[in-house]
Amino acid sequence: MSLPKTETASLPQGDVKLLDTPVARRLLVAPVARFAYTSGDGTPRLIPVDFLWTGDELVVGAFAGTYKIRDLRARPDVAVCIDTADGLPEVLMLRGKVTLTEVEGVLPEYAVIQRAGMGDEVGDAYLAAIDKPGLRMVRIGLRPTWVGVVDFQERFPDRTPEPVRAALGGGR
Repeated sequence: MSLPKTETASLPQGDVKLLDTPVARRLLVAPVARFAYTSGDGTPRLIPVDFLWTGDELVVGAFAGTYKIRDLRARPDVAVCIDTADGLPEVLMLRGKVTLTEVEGVLPEYAVIQRAGMGDEVGDAYLAAIDKPGLRMVRIGLRPTWVGVVDFQERFPDRTPEPVRAALGGGR
């Protein structure tokens, strides 16, 4: 259930209750997010990822043994951005520490993500092709500790100049 518009407009950026806004709910079913983390050499990485929102956790599937998993074990702090590009942008930003759980075989959430993106028939064929003995996957789970929402109507980035707000017809 979404919070009333009047209540969500007053929530500060960072409040996890922003996950209950209409913008967040729409974006949490998007096909792709941008996932940022710090690599082993200390430089930033930003990658597109397919994801599944479970209701309280953003889940990404990855193959064990990758650089990404090595880097996330060392530095689990991440930032995620999910947005639209048509019309006035809508943006959902998440931050927090990920948990990593290694599993044998295809990660169940990964299977759901692939079927949703590819369709059942193609998704099932892909999953059958990769589900071979020795396959290890890692469940990357993010329970956000900081949430930001921007819709350029009710919620603007901090320090947006008043002329810009007025031109877009927005309030605070």
